[in-house]
Amino acid sequence: MNRFRILAFLAIFLLWSCEDYGQLKKIQHLPSAVKEVSGMEKFPNSRHLWMINDSGNKNMLYGLKPGNSNLKTIEIKNAKNKDWEDLARDLSGNLYIGDFGNNRNKREDLVIYKIKNPETNTSGETTATKIFFRLEDQKEYPPKRKNRNFDIEAFAHLNGKLYLFTKNRSSKSNGISKIYRLPDEPGEYTAQLIGKIKTCKKNSCRITAAAVSQDQEKLVLLTNNSVYIITDFKNDNFANGKIEYLELGHNSQKESVCFKDSTSLYIADEQTAATGRHLYEFRINQN
Repeated sequence: MNRFRILAFLAIFLLWSCEDYGQLKKIQHLPSAVKEVSGMEKFPNSRHLWMINDSGNKNMLYGLKPGNSNLKTIEIKNAKNKDWEDLARDLSGNLYIGDFGNNRNKREDLVIYKIKNPETNTSGETTATKIFFRLEDQKEYPPKRKNRNFDIEAFAHLNGKLYLFTKNRSSKSNGISKIYRLPDEPGEYTAQLIGKIKTCKKNSCRITAAAVSQDQEKLVLLTNNSVYIITDFKNDNFANGKIEYLELGHNSQKESVCFKDSTSLYIADEQTAATGRHLYEFRINQN
């Protein structure tokens, strides 16, 4: 190893070792296979965290036991990773993969893949059923820059429905995330716009992931440096629920969140330059 490589290695090591993670507790540096982790989910009473990578990566699901670097892999045989952005689960053990990343707001082939519980998979592969959809209020592909609020990077399952939250990319963004509802069964649908929620404090506007707690009473929305905890909502009227804003004290490309338990979250970020690709724990009850 030449002198330049040694110095570069030392610089990266010092950067990693000295980084301040704010309110986050770093659990581990993630394996390179999930360096672009874009979605994460956990089933109750399971040790595995299930993860996906985003656009251009393999059509692969990865299972990680926190603190361990070994990965369980499951190939989704009849799926392509055009832009996988989030994972969701239902109470029956099904897992949903959201292929709906839409940075330029011009996609017309939005799809969610539904697979059986990966916890019981022993073959290393599976097939998915497919939920195809369009957004009811999108008429142009792409729309004018000031109207680009059709990118989706976050969704969650609740009471037999899927709920999608937009990442506002409009040129004059006011922090509004639109909420759409979809059936959770295979078919072709028009996603119904059911509401809007303002998530914009201290430049924490863009929603990158979502998750619902096991008791179905908490919804969390993630940004690069904060989380929004929504409670006391009736049915799916999230905008009128109690919304609590929590700063993480750390900024990175965070695109994955799920509940560890009723009081804690798992959060992961993508690798960017010499930072990121970490798994963290965050307590949502700060008292």
